[in-house]
Amino acid sequence: MQYMREFKLRGRRVLIREDFNVPLRDGGIGDDARIRAALPTVRTALAAGARVILVSHLGRPKEGEFDPTLSLAPVAAALATALGQPVPLVRDWSQGVDVGEGELVLLENIRFEPGEKKNAEPLARRLAGLCELYVNDAFATAHRAEASTHGVAKYASRVCAGPLLEAEVNALRQAIAAPARPLVAIVGGAKVSTKLTVLDALIEKVDTLIVGGGIANTFLKAAGKPVGNSLCEDTLVPEAARLLAKHTDRIPLPVDVVCAKEFKADAPASIKRVGAIDPDDLILDVGPETVRMFQKILATAGTIVWNGPVGVFEFEQFGSGTAHLSRAIAASPAFTLAGGGDTLAAIAKYGVGDQISYISTGGGAFLEFLEGKELPAVAILEERARAQPGDVHPSEGY
Repeated sequence: MQYMREFKLRGRRVLIREDFNVPLRDGGIGDDARIRAALPTVRTALAAGARVILVSHLGRPKEGEFDPTLSLAPVAAALATALGQPVPLVRDWSQGVDVGEGELVLLENIRFEPGEKKNAEPLARRLAGLCELYVNDAFATAHRAEASTHGVAKYASRVCAGPLLEAEVNALRQAIAAPARPLVAIVGGAKVSTKLTVLDALIEKVDTLIVGGGIANTFLKAAGKPVGNSLCEDTLVPEAARLLAKHTDRIPLPVDVVCAKEFKADAPASIKRVGAIDPDDLILDVGPETVRMFQKILATAGTIVWNGPVGVFEFEQFGSGTAHLSRAIAASPAFTLAGGGDTLAAIAKYGVGDQISYISTGGGAFLEFLEGKELPAVAILEERARAQPGDVHPSEGY
């Protein structure tokens, strides 16, 4: 790929695709992590004298219809506060936008435009017509071929990756392509079905694969252990059994768990051995002996990749496993990489963010990269880099 740091930006109309798909609560922003992640890129472009046009989606509106509850107005306000300058929100940009050097505008939710999700050529060409340089800085959307992430990169005169996208891809490549060993992956979450291809791909690359959450329950059942009334995907038990049979030494299963009779915030918790689960038990966390076993594995790791909690950490009595493992990851001298929405929530809850080597903004893109899948938004930047002439020497950029 070519990168934003390689291009002179002064006076240029620069369209930057960011990911401002933030949670909204009571008309405001619930978590501004993605906005904060984008700020260095935006500040760099502004300081260089670019005419900055920001584009992002928010939520899942009905395409082609304006929905005031999914407007980017709260994002524009947050950006204005963080940057200390006005951030006009432009709803109708069909005739272009007016933006001066060192100024910026934010286009209204791109999913209000017909053709965004279908990667429609007319919309992609309209976006390309707004700029002299297109910058994709939204790794979290890189697994989608949409008009603002893929199509526009076909038609813009020059295209490149932004600093955030560059950092995300480099961190993931470091963790997967040439990792310091041992490489340990932690994959939690509710369902095997959403992460089976990830597990298949990772088990061939890692030294140890730690499974948690509902995924661990499916593996426990595949190992012949009772799981009671726990979340478990029966149809995928044979797949879990296949992975266990082939890689028993690399998939350590829980030896004790934390159970309840009901899935409730105030449900009494009890610790049980994995072979002693009652038919009406719900497994909601890993137990203390399992935590100690996992901590020993993490203590000797060279690289740790983390996606998904190992228990229902939203309920305090079922959060101990995720809390202890998040702190073990933070304390490890290994290169540590974490990604996914629930993982980011756990990192924030336990205050370990500044001790993780790299925190990815991506969820689906993070997982697909780990699988080894081609990310369309990255692939088109690589394709264009091979075809377009160089702009300036890297030392002359900005």
